[in-house]
This record gives sequence, structure tokens and C-alpha cells, in this order.
Amino acid sequence: MEDVVQLLAEDGTLRNHEVYSTYLEDLDDAALRDLYRHMALERRFDAEATSLQRQGQLALWAPALGQEAAQTGTIAALKPTDRVFPTYREHAMALYRGISPEELIGTFRAARHSGWDPEDYHFNTYSVVLAAQTLHAAGWAMGIAQDLRTGSLPPQKAEDELVLACFGDGASSQGDIHESMVFASSYQLPMLYFIQNNHWAISVPSSTQSRFPLANRASGYGFEGVRVDGNDVLASYAVARHSAQQIRSGEGPKLIESVTYRMGAHTTADDPTKYRTSEEIDAWTAKDPVARYKTWLQNEGKADEAYFDTVDQEATELAADLRHTVHTMEGIDIDRVFDTVYAEPHRQVETEKAWLKDYEAGFAEEEGQ
Repeated sequence: MEDVVQLLAEDGTLRNHEVYSTYLEDLDDAALRDLYRHMALERRFDAEATSLQRQGQLALWAPALGQEAAQTGTIAALKPTDRVFPTYREHAMALYRGISPEELIGTFRAARHSGWDPEDYHFNTYSVVLAAQTLHAAGWAMGIAQDLRTGSLPPQKAEDELVLACFGDGASSQGDIHESMVFASSYQLPMLYFIQNNHWAISVPSSTQSRFPLANRASGYGFEGVRVDGNDVLASYAVARHSAQQIRSGEGPKLIESVTYRMGAHTTADDPTKYRTSEEIDAWTAKDPVARYKTWLQNEGKADEAYFDTVDQEATELAADLRHTVHTMEGIDIDRVFDTVYAEPHRQVETEKAWLKDYEAGFAEEEGQ
């Protein structure tokens, strides 16, 4: 297997690659600047969400600090009609697809039942159960393949939808991954497996998950895997474009291992200082994906200070809007949790619904004493 694909070096120098560099030709200066804008906005959104959780406004938050390039480059390379099955950390991808900050943050405030309607964005709701979404993704891809076989989906439409299954290095050890890849390989499904190897599954290092690159596992299922520098937004874009092109051509599933780093905590319930050294964090901070890309844009004259100031102002406004949204967000109608489980009334569900109402009424009685 080839070494990690990198187009933009850590010092901001652009390298040539005989296969992947050609995909950058499709990006004009406006598109190149927009990649930075999306990364910068997500970083500010992420920082604000972390602060809101610390202030007790969110039940939990899973920071994506350091993974902006991996997510932004990959989602930018796909079509809006491609279906995404995310984990709980794909904030940059979600925002890129047009999911609003309110829809995204509502789940973590327990003010929404499932965040958003997946059909509006071709983007499924977050999955907290490790690797479960890869089975759902395989099922969706099997549906696409079945529609092609039966003729209900015209062949020309096959290029309009592939399935992106996201997961991390920790989830790669789950059995669901194996089952999903078996189906994808056996039926040659239009699936792109996207591993964000951020080096830590809570406190378990990626070296414990596997003694060899995770991308190597693809060969065991009969398809191709590639490793990319996940802190390089241009390489992330190019590799994803190349893999997607192969899938759309009928080559079956592909796998990308995006080598990046979780610069923040696993979630706000985690303290990474207990298992990571300051030296390690400093080393990866020097590889900051947003700073690296900004340096290149500046050096190449593709963006000036006025542009960066505009993005900073937009990020500030986004943060202010997010704070206002969270503080004014109304709670959910708890009855809907029960009423939307089955199409028709169900005795067990009605029993549980009644129990909860009695339980909550008990608190009201105590306050009235």
C-alpha cells in the first residue's frame, strides 16, 4: 500500500501527485477559499458548543477540533445527493450539507428528538452506537443496487448516489464493521468507508486497535483502501473525489483512512490530560489543518486579510446566534417520544408513558409541599 497521501505539506508547500493533483484543477480560487471558510466556521461553532456545555446549556458535546480538514475535504468532494451515515462528531460535514446550527445543537440539548429530517439533506441523524451506522449504510446501498437491478432506478441515476459510511479508529474494532464490509464486497455496493483515525478512542490509542494501517483491512474484503493526511484539506478532497469516481464507475466499495488527530477531548465528559502527553498535543498542534491551509492561501495570493477578516466576522456572528438559539430553544413535547414509536397505539408504550407522567408529577408534589 502507498504511504499516506499528502498534497499540502505541513509548511504550506503544495506537492504534485500523479494521480490526485489533477482533481484540484476543478477548484477555482473561490472554491479554494470556501474550503477555508467552512473549516473556520465549524471550528468556531465547535468551540462555542463546547463552552455552552461547560455552562450547563448542553447535556454533552463531542468536539471535532483538529478534524475539520478531513471532514470538509471529503464532503466537498461528494455530490449533494450522496447519502451520508455519520457518527456523532461529523459537525463539519453536517454544516457543509446545510444542516442548521439549531438542528445540530438541538440533539445535544435534548430539545429535538432526532435533530433533522435525513431526506432534506441526504444526511442521516447522528449515531452514538459505535459502528451501527455502517450496517444501516450497507442496507441503504443494497437498496440502491436492488433498484438498479430491477430497473426502478435508471442506470444514469446510479452516479447520483453513493453511500458514505463514517466511523473512527475505535469503532473499526466493532463486529458491525466486518458485517457491513462483507455485504459491501459480496454485492459490490456503491459504498465509501471513511475512517477518521484521530489516534484515540477515548483513552485507547490507535496502536492498540491495530498493528497495521486500518486501510489495509480493505484488501481482506477484496476492495481498495487508501491512507490520506486528514489534516490536509486538499488531499482529503482529491482522494475522496478519486474514490467516489471509481465507485460511480461500478468498481464497488472503497475505503479511506484519514490520518488526523483529535485535538480536543473525546467528549466534554472526558479529560484527555489523563492519558495524553503535552508533547504529543504540541506536536499535532503544529500540524493544525486550518492554520496550514490558511498559510497556503496567503502564500499563493488566493485570499487576503480582508477575506480572513470577513470569515472571522461571520464566525463571530455564528457564535452569537448559536448562544441566542440555545438560550431560547424550547423543550420537546415528551409525548412524541412515545406516540411516534408505533403507527397505532401500543399497550406497553402507553404504560411507560403513564409511568413517566406519574414520575414527573411526583416532583411537582414535592415542590408544592
